[in-house]
Formats: sequence, structure tokens, C-alpha cells
Amino acid sequence: MSIETNLLEIKKAIPENVTLVAVSKTKPVSDLQQAYDAGQRIFGENKIQEMTEKSEQLPQDIQWHMIGHVQTNKVKYMAPFVHLIHGVDSLKLLIEIDKQAKKHNRIINCLLQVYIAKEETKFGLSEAELLEIIHSEEFKTLKNIKIVGLMGMASFSDNQEIVRSEFTNLKNIFEYVKPYQLENCSFEILSMGMSGDYKIAIECGSTMVRIGSSIFGTR
Repeated sequence: MSIETNLLEIKKAIPENVTLVAVSKTKPVSDLQQAYDAGQRIFGENKIQEMTEKSEQLPQDIQWHMIGHVQTNKVKYMAPFVHLIHGVDSLKLLIEIDKQAKKHNRIINCLLQVYIAKEETKFGLSEAELLEIIHSEEFKTLKNIKIVGLMGMASFSDNQEIVRSEFTNLKNIFEYVKPYQLENCSFEILSMGMSGDYKIAIECGSTMVRIGSSIFGTR
């Protein structure tokens, strides 16, 4: 099936209130152009250099999402154009994003990544660490970032009940912090779910899914 057909099938399958991020990492610009021509405007990359190169070759109305783990020393390269950073997992990283955004007179949207899986390889904050960040005095001084929601990745498991319980856990944390509003913090997005588990994620309350192989084919 073509990229256009795959994309249209997925868009039909997800509710209107759920945002689709097309995960285009490792894919050639020609594949992204096909998805763009089919109406997709939000693309997710996990390497800053690759995202930067693609952004220079593709239409300027694309929203670029950084979905990979971010190193503080690489933030400056995407600060001029990135639309949303998914995997923010420390106050140190937020401070760096704020610093680089200020240089470009921008406010950069961020999701705080919460650790919900049973796997050591996943990144993220515990619920206690999440609360510590948003209640800290230093966080309140950051004027060039905006926390717009939470993100989490479930265990890579065929056991749907494990996956469902992890997504439900994140949804509960999201509902707990949602009333907490600051000038630089408004919890509106719950990003969870990828090609293999996005249907369960949506059932559990996800408002943003990251789908790659189901659109572009396996890597």
C-alpha cells in the first residue's frame, strides 16, 4: 500500500481530537513529501541533525516534533524551528531549552516525559520528580518554554493488559496535574501510543499518537 493510502486509513481510524505525528526518522525526504502531499503537516524525528536537514528541504508550514531523547548540547540546533519537544525529562534540559529559545525570541512547547514502562531502557520522570519540577521556583522563572502536556511510552510487550495499565497510569497522572496552571505550564496534550499500541492508547485517553511504520512501512 502507498504512503498516502496508509495515512488516510490511519486518519480514518483515529478520532478527530487525536493529533497524528508521522514518525519520519530514517525515512528519505521523498517519503515525507508523499505524506505532505496527502495532507500530513506534523512530522516526528529523533535525531536533531536529520530533522534540521529535512526542514531545509521541505515546505515551511511543517510542524517538526523532536521525539527522541534530547542531549542539552544539541538543543541549540533545533531551537530556531522546532515546534514541540516530546521527551523532556529533567529541569536541566528545560533550562537549556529556555536559554536557546530566548536567543531566537521564541517560546518552545515541551512535553514532560513520564517513566511508565517496566523497561530499563526507557527514559522519563517519576511522578514525584515531575511534581518537584513544576513546583520548583526555578521552573517558574522560565519564560521561553511552555509545558503543554505529558508524554510516555509503554513497555514493548504483547501483553495488552500491561500496556493498558501503563497508559492508564499516565492518564491518571495527567488528570492529577491538569488543574495546575502557570504562565509557562498548561497540561493539554497527553501523548502516548505508537504503531503497535496506539489503539489502546486512544482508548486510555491519548490525544496525540506517534505513528511511523504503519505509514511509511517498516525500516
